[in-house]
Amino acid sequence: MLSAGLLIIRIIIGVTFIGHGMQKLFGWFGGYGPKGTGGWMESIGIRPGIVMAVLAGLLEVTGGILFAAGFLTPLAAAMIIVTMVVSIIKVHGKNGYWITANGIEYNVVLLAVALGVAFTGAGIYSIDHLLF
Repeated sequence: MLSAGLLIIRIIIGVTFIGHGMQKLFGWFGGYGPKGTGGWMESIGIRPGIVMAVLAGLLEVTGGILFAAGFLTPLAAAMIIVTMVVSIIKVHGKNGYWITANGIEYNVVLLAVALGVAFTGAGIYSIDHLLF
């Protein structure tokens, strides 16, 4: 049952990060693509905006795919954690904890899930389990 639970967590979180990355890279799912996201990043002091938007999108998509598959899970978790830490520091931290005020609540939950799975392992329903 533990591995089934980890599989559900990995797929939901992984697919969520894939979607967030696709918003940045291609403007899918209501996103703004590299130009729009890059312009916003520039406005909050992350430069060069378009390059950073593409890098963030690649981290999210790659981390999400690896996390969902349970492949190189600690690395996948690190990719997710890095994007959440930057989001907390650059965007949400000044707004407090609760998401109702655009705070860090959501970011902390995603970060905690990624960290927990990294420490626990991906479970038997994972590529990591098959290879290692």
